[in-house]
Amino acid sequence: MKRLFIGLILFLTSAHLSYSQDSTTEQEIKNLSKAKWQWMADKNVEELNKLFHKNAVFVHMGGSWGKDQELNIIESGGIHYKKADIHEVSVNVIGDTAILLNRITLLAVVGGNEVTNPFMVTEVYKKESEDWKLASLSFTKLLN
Repeated sequence: MKRLFIGLILFLTSAHLSYSQDSTTEQEIKNLSKAKWQWMADKNVEELNKLFHKNAVFVHMGGSWGKDQELNIIESGGIHYKKADIHEVSVNVIGDTAILLNRITLLAVVGGNEVTNPFMVTEVYKKESEDWKLASLSFTKLLN
């Protein structure tokens, strides 16, 4: 009986620690995503350059491209992500990969025109050493 009790305590403790680690990682990814939106609004390509994986892909309504083109577009103002109102966030961590879904309303300037669109944004992060790197950012326009 004593062994059963000790086994149960160990199981519950390890389950709690595992949940806490997942919860901490999920919060870290949420914070990183939120910071990314602000860096995009601020056109802070220095921080974005550190965040974006060297082989990252970006999928927009008008096409898809890699890291260098995304940074150039942000820096030049080709797309100015003025404000992302975040309505829902979920994170699914699978080993060293995290998939974040954001339901947002994005206020942006595209080609000189200010536009507001509802999107589901998929962000894929990959852990490299101690840092999370954004490997993919995809916008899916919602019907509302």
